[in-house]
Amino acid sequence: MKRHKALNDLHHGPTMPSAHDSHYKLLFSHPEMVRDLLVGFVPGDWSKIAQFDTLERVNASYVSDQERQRHDDMVWRLKVGPRWLWVYLLLEFQSQPDEWMAVRMMAYVSLLSQHLIKEGQLDQGKLPALIPIVLYNGGRPWRSPTDVEDCFAPSLPGLAPFRPQLRYHLIDEARLQLSSAPGVHNVASALFQLERSNTPTDIAHLAAAVGNALQAPEHQQLRRAVNLWLRRLIQRKMPDIAAAELDQIDDLLKGPTMLEETLERLYTEAIEKGLAKGRSIGLSQGRSEGLSQGLSQGLSQGLSQGLSAGLSQGLSRGASQILARLLEQRFGPLPEWASQRLQSASSPQLEHWADQLFTASTLETLLASQHLAG
Repeated sequence: MKRHKALNDLHHGPTMPSAHDSHYKLLFSHPEMVRDLLVGFVPGDWSKIAQFDTLERVNASYVSDQERQRHDDMVWRLKVGPRWLWVYLLLEFQSQPDEWMAVRMMAYVSLLSQHLIKEGQLDQGKLPALIPIVLYNGGRPWRSPTDVEDCFAPSLPGLAPFRPQLRYHLIDEARLQLSSAPGVHNVASALFQLERSNTPTDIAHLAAAVGNALQAPEHQQLRRAVNLWLRRLIQRKMPDIAAAELDQIDDLLKGPTMLEETLERLYTEAIEKGLAKGRSIGLSQGRSEGLSQGLSQGLSQGLSQGLSAGLSQGLSRGASQILARLLEQRFGPLPEWASQRLQSASSPQLEHWADQLFTASTLETLLASQHLAG
């Protein structure tokens, strides 16, 4: 019991999943998605003899009879030739890497192995082939160890052979080299591209291509799951759009025209609302600060200079606040360094970052870009 509680404490350190994360997990509850993930992003010749029609999800309730199943992991198995391959897939939705993921994975694989032994799921008297996979979609590059051996301090003399070893396969979604070929040949790859797409045109046309790939009757459940996921994705990328209007489109994968036109219009309206609010905040703060400064320096000259400087500073501060809110909705809570950079940025720099908001893949990339005066 204590062993299970310790493992539960280790796992439940990260925050609970959002609705977008739950829909992401729903996608990978479909064997077609898992197949495309394995074929497209797990190396090796094993896939040439894999029988993907045998791919089946396995109940993961073995972790503990008293505990709930973890929300972000799933176990699959399929036949590779005459033998079974077990796949432990962990979906990591946190905004930054977990430095102890290798230790967590060692614990999870150990529990799965104990379950296989208990159930007699063995291969020639030994544990079957198993691959642990971490699918990470955070903004920061994953630099945490992928082998538990690297989580331990250097070995003492003569004890190196006893260092624990277990490697997991990392799929760092934001840094994958994805194919730019037209059409959709791998649905998992196409959804990763949708995660990176930020213009209404790119989102609409790629969604239509996914829809063409999922036209067969046997893909209808996955098609519905992709629709749910895509709605959450659009709302996350464009948080100020009117969701009710997007809901009027029954099938986002049906064709690009209606989705593209709707997104273009809602995107333009959201930008105009944001600019209007920024101007309002800026003018209000500018007048207040300018008037106060002007009166203290002299009614005539001070009022003129104060209003001018205060208006400029107020507009910049209002734009900074609006941009900070949009960044939090896109990338999550802002670290202190990002807030300081926004507060100290000039108006042209803030405008440059606003222009790049929906095309930058990470917060670090966005705020590292500089405005070039023309």
